[in-house]
Amino acid sequence: MTYKNIRITLYLFFIVVLTSCKTTNNTPYYYHKDGIKTSNNKWDAKTPYNIEEFRAAWIATVANINWPSKPGLSNKEQKEEAIELLDFLASHNYNAAVFQVRPQSDALYESNLEPWSYYLTGEPGKAPVPFYDPLEFWVEEAHKRGIELHVWLNPYRAHHTQGKDISEQSIVKTKPELVVKLENGMYWLDPSLEGTKEHSLAVVKDIVSRYDIDGVHFDDYFYPYDSYNNGKDFPDEKSYTAYLKSGGKLSRNDWRRESVNDFIKRVYKVIKDEKPFVKFGLSPFGIWRPGYPESVVGYDQYDKLYADAKLWLNEGWIDYFSPQLYWTINKKGQSFPELLGWWQRENTPNRHLWPGIKIDHGGDARNIDEVINQIMITRGMLPNSKGTVHWSIGPLIKYDSLSNAILKEPYSFKTLVPPSPWLDNMPPEQPTINITLKDNTANIIWNHPNKNDVFRYVIYLKYEGKKWEHQIFNEDDISTSVPFKLENNVLLEKIGITAVDRTGNQSLFLVEDLSKI
Repeated sequence: MTYKNIRITLYLFFIVVLTSCKTTNNTPYYYHKDGIKTSNNKWDAKTPYNIEEFRAAWIATVANINWPSKPGLSNKEQKEEAIELLDFLASHNYNAAVFQVRPQSDALYESNLEPWSYYLTGEPGKAPVPFYDPLEFWVEEAHKRGIELHVWLNPYRAHHTQGKDISEQSIVKTKPELVVKLENGMYWLDPSLEGTKEHSLAVVKDIVSRYDIDGVHFDDYFYPYDSYNNGKDFPDEKSYTAYLKSGGKLSRNDWRRESVNDFIKRVYKVIKDEKPFVKFGLSPFGIWRPGYPESVVGYDQYDKLYADAKLWLNEGWIDYFSPQLYWTINKKGQSFPELLGWWQRENTPNRHLWPGIKIDHGGDARNIDEVINQIMITRGMLPNSKGTVHWSIGPLIKYDSLSNAILKEPYSFKTLVPPSPWLDNMPPEQPTINITLKDNTANIIWNHPNKNDVFRYVIYLKYEGKKWEHQIFNEDDISTSVPFKLENNVLLEKIGITAVDRTGNQSLFLVEDLSKI
Protein backbone atom coordinates (compact mmCIF):
# COMPACT_ATOMS: atom_id res chain seq x y z
CA MET A 1 0.00 0.00 0.00
CA THR A 2 1.38 3.45 -0.93
CA TYR A 3 1.83 6.31 1.51
CA LYS A 4 -0.98 8.16 -0.29
CA ASN A 5 -3.39 5.23 0.11
CA ILE A 6 -2.47 4.98 3.79
CA ARG A 7 -3.21 8.68 4.17
CA ILE A 8 -6.64 8.37 2.53
CA THR A 9 -7.51 5.30 4.61
CA LEU A 10 -6.53 7.01 7.87
CA TYR A 11 -8.42 10.15 6.94
CA LEU A 12 -11.67 8.29 6.21
CA PHE A 13 -11.31 6.15 9.33
CA PHE A 14 -10.92 9.08 11.68
CA ILE A 15 -13.75 11.03 10.07
CA VAL A 16 -16.13 8.12 10.61
CA VAL A 17 -14.99 7.07 14.09
CA LEU A 18 -13.76 10.19 15.85
CA THR A 19 -16.24 12.83 14.78
CA SER A 20 -18.48 11.25 17.41
CA CYS A 21 -16.60 13.47 19.92
CA LYS A 22 -19.36 15.99 20.66
CA THR A 23 -19.38 19.08 22.80
CA THR A 24 -22.10 21.06 24.51
CA ASN A 25 -22.86 24.74 24.45
CA ASN A 26 -22.07 26.72 27.59
CA THR A 27 -22.66 30.36 28.39
CA PRO A 28 -19.88 32.55 26.96
CA TYR A 29 -17.31 33.59 29.57
CA TYR A 30 -17.25 37.18 28.39
CA TYR A 31 -19.95 39.39 26.92
CA HIS A 32 -19.23 42.36 24.72
CA LYS A 33 -20.36 45.85 25.44
CA ASP A 34 -23.91 46.80 24.48
CA GLY A 35 -24.55 46.58 20.77
CA ILE A 36 -22.46 43.48 20.10
CA LYS A 37 -24.36 40.26 19.60
CA THR A 38 -22.64 37.10 20.89
CA SER A 39 -23.54 33.44 20.59
CA ASN A 40 -22.02 29.98 20.57
CA ASN A 41 -23.86 29.22 17.32
CA LYS A 42 -22.12 30.62 14.28
CA TRP A 43 -23.96 33.01 11.97
CA ASP A 44 -24.73 31.45 8.57
CA ALA A 45 -23.81 33.76 5.69
CA LYS A 46 -25.33 31.37 3.09
CA THR A 47 -22.08 31.18 1.12
CA PRO A 48 -21.73 28.43 -1.51
CA TYR A 49 -19.17 26.50 0.54
CA ASN A 50 -16.99 26.76 3.64
CA ILE A 51 -13.65 28.55 3.19
CA GLU A 52 -12.62 28.73 6.88
CA GLU A 53 -9.48 27.20 8.37
CA PHE A 54 -6.84 28.57 10.76
CA ARG A 55 -3.39 28.04 9.23
CA ALA A 56 -0.63 29.37 11.42
CA ALA A 57 3.08 28.98 12.04
CA TRP A 58 5.10 29.89 15.11
CA ILE A 59 7.93 32.37 14.56
CA ALA A 60 10.37 32.15 17.49
CA THR A 61 12.78 34.92 18.43
CA VAL A 62 14.31 33.37 21.57
CA ALA A 63 17.89 32.34 20.78
CA ASN A 64 17.21 33.74 17.28
CA ILE A 65 15.53 30.49 16.26
CA ASN A 66 13.50 31.96 13.37
CA TRP A 67 13.91 35.76 13.39
CA PRO A 68 16.09 37.73 13.26
CA SER A 69 18.72 35.25 12.09
CA LYS A 70 21.21 36.76 14.54
CA PRO A 71 21.34 39.70 16.97
CA GLY A 72 22.49 43.09 15.75
CA LEU A 73 21.39 42.98 12.12
CA SER A 74 20.71 46.32 10.48
CA ASN A 75 17.12 47.53 10.29
CA LYS A 76 17.16 46.83 6.56
CA GLU A 77 18.31 43.26 7.08
CA GLN A 78 15.74 42.65 9.82
CA LYS A 79 12.93 43.96 7.64
CA GLU A 80 14.06 41.94 4.63
CA GLU A 81 14.08 38.77 6.71
CA ALA A 82 10.64 39.55 8.13
CA ILE A 83 9.19 40.20 4.67
CA GLU A 84 10.72 36.98 3.38
CA LEU A 85 8.95 35.02 6.13
CA LEU A 86 5.63 36.77 5.63
CA ASP A 87 5.82 36.43 1.84
CA PHE A 88 6.47 32.73 2.34
CA LEU A 89 3.39 32.33 4.54
CA ALA A 90 1.21 34.29 2.12
CA SER A 91 2.41 32.39 -0.96
CA HIS A 92 1.78 29.07 0.82
CA ASN A 93 -1.76 30.08 1.84
CA TYR A 94 -1.25 30.50 5.59
CA ASN A 95 -3.40 33.14 7.26
CA ALA A 96 -1.78 33.68 10.68
CA ALA A 97 1.67 34.19 12.20
CA VAL A 98 2.33 33.56 15.91
CA PHE A 99 5.23 35.95 16.46
CA GLN A 100 7.28 35.88 19.68
CA VAL A 101 7.66 39.41 21.05
CA ARG A 102 8.51 38.72 24.72
CA PRO A 103 10.94 35.81 25.04
CA GLN A 104 12.48 36.71 28.44
CA SER A 105 10.67 39.64 30.07
CA ASP A 106 12.04 41.82 27.27
CA ALA A 107 10.50 43.42 24.22
CA LEU A 108 10.86 43.23 20.46
CA TYR A 109 8.78 46.40 20.34
CA GLU A 110 8.84 49.83 21.95
CA SER A 111 7.98 49.43 25.63
CA ASN A 112 8.12 51.52 28.78
CA LEU A 113 7.72 48.39 30.89
CA GLU A 114 10.54 46.13 29.70
CA PRO A 115 13.89 46.58 27.91
CA TRP A 116 14.60 46.04 24.24
CA SER A 117 15.55 42.43 23.55
CA TYR A 118 19.14 41.27 23.17
CA TYR A 119 17.94 38.99 20.37
CA LEU A 120 17.02 42.05 18.32
CA THR A 121 19.93 44.48 18.62
CA GLY A 122 22.61 42.39 20.31
CA GLU A 123 22.56 44.63 23.37
CA PRO A 124 19.82 44.44 26.05
CA GLY A 125 17.95 47.71 26.34
CA LYS A 126 19.26 49.11 23.06
CA ALA A 127 16.65 50.36 20.58
CA PRO A 128 17.09 49.90 16.82
CA VAL A 129 19.14 52.66 15.18
CA PRO A 130 17.71 54.47 13.33
CA PHE A 131 14.57 53.86 15.34
CA TYR A 132 11.77 51.66 14.13
CA ASP A 133 9.25 49.50 15.97
CA PRO A 134 9.55 45.86 14.81
CA LEU A 135 6.11 44.84 16.07
CA GLU A 136 4.43 47.74 14.32
CA PHE A 137 6.29 46.71 11.15
CA TRP A 138 5.30 43.05 11.49
CA VAL A 139 1.63 43.89 12.07
CA GLU A 140 1.44 46.23 9.08
CA GLU A 141 3.24 43.86 6.71
CA ALA A 142 1.25 40.84 7.88
CA HIS A 143 -2.06 42.59 7.35
CA LYS A 144 -1.00 43.71 3.87
CA ARG A 145 -0.69 40.03 3.01
CA GLY A 146 -3.98 38.93 4.57
CA ILE A 147 -2.23 37.38 7.57
CA GLU A 148 -3.31 37.73 11.19
CA LEU A 149 -0.54 38.66 13.62
CA HIS A 150 -0.70 37.02 17.05
CA VAL A 151 1.83 38.16 19.64
CA TRP A 152 3.46 35.32 21.53
CA LEU A 153 4.56 36.12 25.08
CA ASN A 154 6.34 34.07 27.73
CA PRO A 155 4.58 35.19 30.92
CA TYR A 156 7.12 34.01 33.52
CA ARG A 157 10.59 33.60 32.02
CA ALA A 158 12.78 36.42 33.31
CA HIS A 159 16.10 35.52 31.68
CA HIS A 160 17.17 32.79 29.27
CA THR A 161 20.57 31.11 29.38
CA GLN A 162 21.14 32.27 25.79
CA GLY A 163 20.11 35.83 26.57
CA LYS A 164 23.71 36.91 27.33
CA ASP A 165 24.44 39.17 30.28
CA ILE A 166 21.72 40.42 32.60
CA SER A 167 21.41 44.15 32.06
CA GLU A 168 20.58 46.76 34.68
CA GLN A 169 17.19 47.17 32.94
CA SER A 170 16.30 43.48 33.28
CA ILE A 171 13.48 42.61 35.67
CA VAL A 172 16.05 40.42 37.43
CA LYS A 173 17.66 43.68 38.59
CA THR A 174 14.70 46.09 38.68
CA LYS A 175 12.28 43.80 40.55
CA PRO A 176 14.46 41.14 42.21
CA GLU A 177 11.76 40.36 44.77
CA LEU A 178 9.73 38.73 41.96
CA VAL A 179 12.52 36.55 40.58
CA VAL A 180 14.15 33.24 41.48
CA LYS A 181 17.21 31.63 39.93
CA LEU A 182 17.09 28.08 38.58
CA GLU A 183 20.01 25.70 38.59
CA ASN A 184 20.35 25.69 34.79
CA GLY A 185 21.12 29.41 34.89
CA MET A 186 17.67 30.71 33.93
CA TYR A 187 15.73 33.22 36.03
CA TRP A 188 11.98 32.82 36.54
CA LEU A 189 9.25 35.07 37.84
CA ASP A 190 7.45 33.54 40.82
CA PRO A 191 3.92 32.91 39.45
CA SER A 192 2.35 33.07 42.92
CA LEU A 193 3.27 36.69 43.58
CA GLU A 194 0.74 39.41 42.90
CA GLY A 195 3.59 41.60 41.65
CA THR A 196 4.38 39.02 38.96
CA LYS A 197 0.76 38.90 37.84
CA GLU A 198 0.35 42.66 37.80
CA HIS A 199 3.54 43.18 35.82
CA SER A 200 2.72 40.60 33.14
CA LEU A 201 -0.90 41.79 32.96
CA ALA A 202 0.39 45.33 32.39
CA VAL A 203 2.57 44.05 29.54
CA VAL A 204 -0.41 42.33 27.92
CA LYS A 205 -2.62 45.38 28.31
CA ASP A 206 0.06 47.66 26.89
CA ILE A 207 0.49 45.59 23.73
CA VAL A 208 -3.22 45.08 23.13
CA SER A 209 -4.00 48.77 23.62
CA ARG A 210 -1.23 50.13 21.36
CA TYR A 211 -0.92 47.64 18.51
CA ASP A 212 -3.38 46.45 15.89
CA ILE A 213 -2.80 42.79 16.71
CA ASP A 214 -5.22 39.92 16.17
CA GLY A 215 -4.29 37.67 19.08
CA VAL A 216 -2.27 37.15 22.26
CA HIS A 217 -0.60 33.77 22.64
CA PHE A 218 1.08 31.85 25.49
CA ASP A 219 2.86 28.52 25.04
CA ASP A 220 3.69 25.74 27.53
CA TYR A 221 5.97 27.62 29.96
CA PHE A 222 4.18 28.25 33.25
CA TYR A 223 6.08 26.94 36.23
CA PRO A 224 9.32 25.75 34.63
CA TYR A 225 10.04 22.18 33.61
CA ASP A 226 11.65 20.46 36.57
CA SER A 227 14.73 19.67 34.47
CA TYR A 228 15.52 23.41 34.49
CA ASN A 229 16.16 23.13 38.21
CA ASN A 230 17.97 19.76 38.00
CA GLY A 231 14.85 17.97 39.21
CA LYS A 232 14.58 20.02 42.38
CA ASP A 233 11.38 21.72 43.51
CA PHE A 234 10.68 25.27 42.38
CA PRO A 235 12.32 27.63 44.94
CA ASP A 236 9.22 29.41 46.27
CA GLU A 237 9.48 28.50 49.98
CA LYS A 238 9.42 32.17 50.97
CA SER A 239 6.22 33.02 49.10
CA TYR A 240 4.45 29.82 50.18
CA THR A 241 5.35 30.43 53.81
CA ALA A 242 3.94 33.95 53.52
CA TYR A 243 0.75 32.51 52.02
CA LEU A 244 0.32 30.10 54.94
CA LYS A 245 0.96 32.84 57.49
CA SER A 246 -1.75 34.93 55.86
CA GLY A 247 -4.25 32.14 56.51
CA GLY A 248 -3.96 30.19 53.27
CA LYS A 249 -5.16 26.59 53.40
CA LEU A 250 -4.24 25.12 50.00
CA SER A 251 -1.53 22.54 49.57
CA ARG A 252 1.60 23.83 47.88
CA ASN A 253 0.74 22.18 44.56
CA ASP A 254 -2.86 23.42 44.60
CA TRP A 255 -1.68 26.89 45.58
CA ARG A 256 0.69 26.96 42.60
CA ARG A 257 -2.02 25.82 40.21
CA GLU A 258 -4.48 28.36 41.58
CA SER A 259 -1.89 31.11 41.08
CA VAL A 260 -1.64 30.26 37.37
CA ASN A 261 -5.41 29.77 37.03
CA ASP A 262 -6.04 33.22 38.49
CA PHE A 263 -3.53 34.77 36.10
CA ILE A 264 -4.97 33.10 32.98
CA LYS A 265 -8.50 34.21 33.86
CA ARG A 266 -7.32 37.77 34.43
CA VAL A 267 -5.36 37.85 31.16
CA TYR A 268 -8.52 36.97 29.25
CA LYS A 269 -10.47 39.77 30.91
CA VAL A 270 -7.69 42.34 30.38
CA ILE A 271 -7.64 41.57 26.66
CA LYS A 272 -11.42 41.76 26.27
CA ASP A 273 -11.66 44.97 28.28
CA GLU A 274 -9.25 46.59 25.83
CA LYS A 275 -10.28 45.07 22.49
CA PRO A 276 -12.95 42.34 22.48
CA PHE A 277 -12.00 41.11 19.00
CA VAL A 278 -8.41 40.23 20.00
CA LYS A 279 -8.24 36.48 20.52
CA PHE A 280 -6.45 34.83 23.44
CA GLY A 281 -4.75 31.57 22.53
CA LEU A 282 -2.94 29.02 24.66
CA SER A 283 -0.61 26.26 23.54
CA PRO A 284 0.06 24.05 26.57
CA PHE A 285 1.94 20.77 26.70
CA GLY A 286 -0.13 18.22 24.78
CA ILE A 287 -0.85 15.84 27.68
CA TRP A 288 -2.96 17.06 30.58
CA ARG A 289 -2.16 14.08 32.79
CA PRO A 290 -1.05 10.50 32.10
CA GLY A 291 -4.13 8.30 31.75
CA TYR A 292 -6.20 11.00 30.03
CA PRO A 293 -7.22 9.31 27.81
CA GLU A 294 -6.60 5.93 29.34
CA SER A 295 -3.84 4.79 26.95
CA VAL A 296 -1.73 7.95 27.33
CA VAL A 297 1.57 7.97 29.19
CA GLY A 298 4.13 10.74 29.59
CA TYR A 299 4.82 14.03 31.32
CA ASP A 300 2.28 15.34 33.84
CA GLN A 301 1.92 19.09 33.28
CA TYR A 302 -0.78 19.30 35.96
CA ASP A 303 1.65 18.01 38.59
CA LYS A 304 4.95 19.32 37.18
CA LEU A 305 4.16 22.65 35.47
CA TYR A 306 1.17 23.35 37.75
CA ALA A 307 -0.81 24.04 34.57
CA ASP A 308 -4.43 22.92 34.74
CA ALA A 309 -4.91 23.38 31.01
CA LYS A 310 -8.07 21.26 31.06
CA LEU A 311 -9.69 23.76 33.43
CA TRP A 312 -8.82 26.73 31.21
CA LEU A 313 -10.45 25.04 28.24
CA ASN A 314 -13.47 23.84 30.26
CA GLU A 315 -14.08 27.33 31.63
CA GLY A 316 -13.67 29.08 28.27
CA TRP A 317 -10.89 31.37 29.51
CA ILE A 318 -9.40 31.22 26.03
CA ASP A 319 -10.60 31.80 22.47
CA TYR A 320 -8.43 29.18 20.85
CA PHE A 321 -6.59 26.22 22.29
CA SER A 322 -3.53 24.69 20.60
CA PRO A 323 -2.19 21.83 22.71
CA GLN A 324 1.26 20.81 21.51
CA LEU A 325 0.48 17.42 20.03
CA TYR A 326 4.00 16.81 18.76
CA TRP A 327 3.67 13.03 18.44
CA THR A 328 2.91 10.93 15.38
CA ILE A 329 -0.41 9.32 14.56
CA ASN A 330 0.74 5.81 15.50
CA LYS A 331 2.86 6.75 18.54
CA LYS A 332 1.99 4.29 21.29
CA GLY A 333 1.06 6.13 24.48
CA GLN A 334 0.91 9.56 22.80
CA SER A 335 -1.13 9.00 19.63
CA PHE A 336 -1.99 12.26 17.89
CA PRO A 337 -5.66 11.44 17.15
CA GLU A 338 -6.25 9.90 20.57
CA LEU A 339 -5.02 13.03 22.32
CA LEU A 340 -6.87 15.32 19.94
CA GLY A 341 -10.08 13.39 20.54
CA TRP A 342 -9.65 13.72 24.30
CA TRP A 343 -9.11 17.48 24.13
CA GLN A 344 -12.13 17.72 21.83
CA ARG A 345 -14.31 16.03 24.43
CA GLU A 346 -13.04 18.50 27.03
CA ASN A 347 -13.91 21.47 24.78
CA THR A 348 -17.33 21.91 26.39
CA PRO A 349 -17.60 25.68 25.66
CA ASN A 350 -16.95 25.07 21.93
CA ARG A 351 -13.90 27.25 21.64
CA HIS A 352 -11.53 26.88 18.70
CA LEU A 353 -9.39 23.75 19.07
CA TRP A 354 -6.48 24.19 16.67
CA PRO A 355 -3.75 21.70 17.65
CA GLY A 356 -0.08 22.55 17.51
CA ILE A 357 1.74 20.00 15.33
CA LYS A 358 5.41 19.18 14.90
CA ILE A 359 6.28 19.35 11.21
CA ASP A 360 9.99 18.43 11.31
CA HIS A 361 10.40 14.66 11.10
CA GLY A 362 13.46 14.71 8.84
CA GLY A 363 11.96 16.09 5.64
CA ASP A 364 11.43 12.78 3.81
CA ALA A 365 8.30 11.25 2.26
CA ARG A 366 7.18 9.86 5.62
CA ASN A 367 7.48 13.38 7.10
CA ILE A 368 5.25 14.77 4.37
CA ASP A 369 2.66 12.04 4.84
CA GLU A 370 2.63 12.48 8.62
CA VAL A 371 2.01 16.22 8.45
CA ILE A 372 -0.66 16.00 5.76
CA ASN A 373 -2.35 13.12 7.60
CA GLN A 374 -2.50 15.19 10.78
CA ILE A 375 -4.00 18.18 8.95
CA MET A 376 -6.63 15.97 7.32
CA ILE A 377 -7.46 14.11 10.55
CA THR A 378 -7.88 17.45 12.31
CA ARG A 379 -10.27 18.58 9.59
CA GLY A 380 -12.29 15.39 9.92
CA MET A 381 -12.48 15.47 13.71
CA LEU A 382 -13.07 19.21 14.05
CA PRO A 383 -15.15 20.15 10.98
CA ASN A 384 -16.86 23.15 12.59
CA SER A 385 -13.62 25.05 13.18
CA LYS A 386 -10.71 23.61 11.26
CA GLY A 387 -7.13 24.65 11.94
CA THR A 388 -3.58 23.78 12.95
CA VAL A 389 -0.54 25.68 14.21
CA HIS A 390 2.80 24.51 12.80
CA TRP A 391 5.98 24.28 14.86
CA SER A 392 7.63 26.14 13.36
CA ILE A 393 8.16 28.19 10.23
CA GLY A 394 11.75 26.92 10.12
CA PRO A 395 11.08 23.40 8.73
CA LEU A 396 8.63 24.82 6.18
CA ILE A 397 11.46 26.86 4.70
CA LYS A 398 14.09 24.17 5.23
CA TYR A 399 12.16 21.44 3.41
CA ASP A 400 10.78 22.63 0.06
CA SER A 401 9.29 19.20 -0.50
CA LEU A 402 7.22 19.53 2.67
CA SER A 403 5.94 23.06 2.16
CA ASN A 404 5.18 22.43 -1.52
CA ALA A 405 3.29 19.24 -0.72
CA ILE A 406 1.17 21.07 1.88
CA LEU A 407 0.49 23.81 -0.68
CA LYS A 408 -0.40 21.31 -3.39
CA GLU A 409 -2.79 19.25 -1.27
CA PRO A 410 -4.48 20.60 1.92
CA TYR A 411 -3.53 24.28 1.46
CA SER A 412 -4.23 24.58 -2.24
CA PHE A 413 -6.46 27.65 -1.79
CA LYS A 414 -6.60 30.55 0.64
CA THR A 415 -8.94 30.50 3.63
CA LEU A 416 -10.45 32.81 6.21
CA VAL A 417 -9.75 32.45 9.92
CA PRO A 418 -12.91 30.86 11.42
CA PRO A 419 -15.19 33.31 13.26
CA SER A 420 -15.53 33.43 17.04
CA PRO A 421 -19.27 33.83 17.66
CA TRP A 422 -18.84 34.12 21.44
CA LEU A 423 -16.93 37.37 20.75
CA ASP A 424 -19.11 38.78 18.00
CA ASN A 425 -21.86 37.03 16.04
CA MET A 426 -23.17 40.12 14.28
CA PRO A 427 -22.22 40.10 10.58
CA PRO A 428 -21.27 43.23 8.69
CA GLU A 429 -23.69 44.74 6.21
CA GLN A 430 -23.65 43.48 2.66
CA PRO A 431 -21.26 45.28 0.31
CA THR A 432 -22.44 46.73 -2.97
CA ILE A 433 -21.04 45.42 -6.24
CA ASN A 434 -20.82 46.71 -9.79
CA ILE A 435 -19.89 44.40 -12.68
CA THR A 436 -19.05 45.42 -16.24
CA LEU A 437 -18.15 43.10 -19.11
CA LYS A 438 -15.62 44.21 -21.70
CA ASP A 439 -14.11 41.94 -24.33
CA ASN A 440 -13.28 38.76 -22.38
CA THR A 441 -13.04 40.39 -18.96
CA ALA A 442 -15.43 40.84 -16.07
CA ASN A 443 -14.50 43.98 -14.14
CA ILE A 444 -15.71 43.95 -10.54
CA ILE A 445 -15.89 47.01 -8.29
CA TRP A 446 -17.25 46.91 -4.76
CA ASN A 447 -17.96 49.27 -1.89
CA HIS A 448 -19.26 49.09 1.65
CA PRO A 449 -21.51 51.40 3.70
CA ASN A 450 -19.41 50.92 6.86
CA LYS A 451 -15.78 50.32 5.95
CA ASN A 452 -14.73 50.41 9.61
CA ASP A 453 -16.52 47.09 10.05
CA VAL A 454 -14.62 45.37 7.23
CA PHE A 455 -11.34 43.45 7.46
CA ARG A 456 -11.54 41.32 4.28
CA TYR A 457 -13.67 40.81 1.18
CA VAL A 458 -14.34 37.51 -0.59
CA ILE A 459 -15.23 37.29 -4.26
CA TYR A 460 -16.91 34.03 -5.32
CA LEU A 461 -16.92 32.92 -8.98
CA LYS A 462 -19.07 30.28 -10.71
CA TYR A 463 -18.19 29.12 -14.23
CA GLU A 464 -20.44 26.88 -16.34
CA GLY A 465 -20.16 23.24 -15.33
CA LYS A 466 -17.60 24.00 -12.60
CA LYS A 467 -17.66 24.32 -8.83
CA TRP A 468 -17.61 27.67 -7.11
CA GLU A 469 -14.17 29.18 -6.48
CA HIS A 470 -13.09 32.24 -4.51
CA GLN A 471 -10.52 34.99 -4.05
CA ILE A 472 -9.83 36.84 -0.77
CA PHE A 473 -9.02 40.56 -0.70
CA ASN A 474 -7.91 43.00 1.99
CA GLU A 475 -9.99 45.82 3.41
CA ASP A 476 -8.42 48.47 1.14
CA ASP A 477 -9.01 46.53 -2.08
CA ILE A 478 -11.95 47.77 -4.11
CA SER A 479 -11.76 46.02 -7.47
CA THR A 480 -10.53 43.06 -9.49
CA SER A 481 -10.83 41.65 -13.01
CA VAL A 482 -11.41 38.01 -13.93
CA PRO A 483 -11.80 36.15 -17.24
CA PHE A 484 -15.35 36.06 -18.55
CA LYS A 485 -14.70 33.13 -20.90
CA LEU A 486 -12.38 30.19 -20.29
CA GLU A 487 -11.17 27.57 -22.77
CA ASN A 488 -13.86 25.68 -24.68
CA ASN A 489 -16.16 28.72 -24.35
CA VAL A 490 -16.85 28.08 -20.66
CA LEU A 491 -18.60 31.25 -19.45
CA LEU A 492 -18.64 32.93 -16.08
CA GLU A 493 -22.20 32.50 -14.80
CA LYS A 494 -22.30 34.14 -11.38
CA ILE A 495 -20.25 36.45 -9.17
CA GLY A 496 -20.80 36.60 -5.42
CA ILE A 497 -19.33 38.73 -2.66
CA THR A 498 -19.14 38.93 1.12
CA ALA A 499 -17.55 41.41 3.49
CA VAL A 500 -15.70 39.94 6.48
CA ASP A 501 -15.38 41.64 9.86
CA ARG A 502 -12.53 41.50 12.36
CA THR A 503 -13.80 38.38 14.11
CA GLY A 504 -14.36 36.48 10.86
CA ASN A 505 -18.10 36.94 10.28
CA GLN A 506 -19.05 37.08 6.60
CA SER A 507 -21.93 39.27 5.49
CA LEU A 508 -24.96 37.68 3.90
CA PHE A 509 -23.90 36.26 0.54
CA LEU A 510 -24.73 38.59 -2.35
CA VAL A 511 -24.76 37.04 -5.83
CA GLU A 512 -25.14 38.55 -9.29
CA ASP A 513 -26.30 36.50 -12.30
CA LEU A 514 -24.24 37.60 -15.29
CA SER A 515 -26.91 36.47 -17.74
CA LYS A 516 -28.96 39.44 -16.53
CA ILE A 517 -26.23 42.04 -17.09
